[in-house]
Formats: sequence, C-alpha cells, structure tokens
Amino acid sequence: MRAFHIFCSAPFYAKNKDKELTIDKTEIYCTVLSALSWREKNGSITMITDKKGEELFRKIGITDIWDELDSSLEVDSNEIDPVMFWAGGKLLALQKFSAPCVMIDTDFIVWDSLDFKDELIAAHEEYLNPSIYPDTDTFDMVDYTFPDGLDYTLPALNTAFLYMPDEDFKQYYTSQAITFMKKAKKGGDYLTYMVFAEQRLLPMLCKKCGMKYKTLLDKDQLFFPQNNYTHLWGAKQAMRDDMAERERFIRSCIERIGRTYPDYLYISDRIERFYGA
Repeated sequence: MRAFHIFCSAPFYAKNKDKELTIDKTEIYCTVLSALSWREKNGSITMITDKKGEELFRKIGITDIWDELDSSLEVDSNEIDPVMFWAGGKLLALQKFSAPCVMIDTDFIVWDSLDFKDELIAAHEEYLNPSIYPDTDTFDMVDYTFPDGLDYTLPALNTAFLYMPDEDFKQYYTSQAITFMKKAKKGGDYLTYMVFAEQRLLPMLCKKCGMKYKTLLDKDQLFFPQNNYTHLWGAKQAMRDDMAERERFIRSCIERIGRTYPDYLYISDRIERFYGA
C-alpha cells in the first residue's frame, strides 16, 4: 500500500520568522523508524514536504528512508492561517495524493503488516471533550455554512494514521476540511479549529456518505502496553522535559535500527553528526 509522510515548514516560519528551521532529534528518529517499518511491512512511502523541508532533510542526510521525496507542498498564508492550522499541510497533501493510500504522521510507527479493504481506517476515536471539540457556534467563520446532515454526536477520529480507500470520498473530505480552514477568521484558537477540520469532520462525513470506518486502537486502551504501533504523541513533550528519558529513547531507536535495519545504520551516524553528538 502506498503511504506518505508530511512535513510542512509554514507553521514554524509563521512563529519563528528569523530562525533556522529545526526538528527535534527524537522526532527525526521516530520518522526514520516509521518509514523503514512501513517499507518493510506494508509498501512504499513518500515524504511530501516543501522546499525548506527538503533542504533540511538533505542536510541531516535521511532522504534514503523514503521511496520518494516530493517538495511541492505549499501553504498560502493569505488563505490558511499556518499557526491556527498547524496540521493543514496534511490535508493539502492528502488532497493531492491519489487513493487508495495511507497518511502517516512522522511520530507514528506501524510495526506489523495491515490488511486493507474497502473501509477507512483511522488511528483511534477520541471523546468529544468540549474544551477540544466545542460546539460549532463557537467558531468565528466568514461566509461559511456547515455541511447539512452531520451527526455531531460521533466521536472524532485521530488521523495520526489514516487509510483512505476511495478517491471520491477523499476529495469530498479534504475539500470540506480545506474550505473550513480558508473560511475561518484568522487569529483564532490553534487547537479547536484544527482538530475540527482534520478529526471531527471526518467521521461525520463518513456517516453522511455511507463510508464505513474502523480504528487501529481502542480509545479506552491507548495507554495500555501493545506492540503493534508506537505514537510519540505526548511523549515528545515529556522527553523535552527529561533529558535522561530523551537519551534513553534515542539509544533505543539507534539499537532498533541497527538490529532490524542494519543496512540503514549509516542514517543514525548522519543524524548524530548533524545534531553534534
């Protein structure tokens, strides 16, 4: 199955206009294992990024982990606020990448082979916590009408992993999500707007269109031990706060690359040299 990673530099530069683009080393190692494991177990994987992202990946020396690197991603900040919609690049990339396909966050690793059929697959459901998924009347929109026939009681779908089996539905979902991003008044809340466009619209549009879906993980079992998937998620902040945990994670990644993908151990050497280890 064809898959893709996404990296968009627009949110970074919107907040750090005069700084050099950086990615935390822990995220780079997770990206490497995510790509290599997918290629081993499930098929090809492309990195969809922009020119600045490509430049950084080439400097680090990790471009070999993907089957292809596509640097055509562009976010027009006049249309989409890159701070509010920090993951908006995912939706733009998904719109262009033909289905059937899998979109994988760079901090999500699939360790096993998956079975793909005609139903959509997301990472997991999420409860509708009102502080994260508020009522739609809280959104400040410009000339926008929410789609008819949506069931607002459905749990949201986390898209750290997203299998799209159908091109027509993919185009419908991404066009609706992108329209929402473009019609949102700039400068609004950076979390609730983004997760509505990306994660709450999805299951409602699935139900409206008769698209069946399932999840890889049970939302009530997310923090229980399992071996099939790794999602850094909140652990990224924990590792920023705990250097010992950060170093332990990096060592475990290097060991995993050496043990499972010895032909790519040189990637670890390049990463360490780039980050000054």
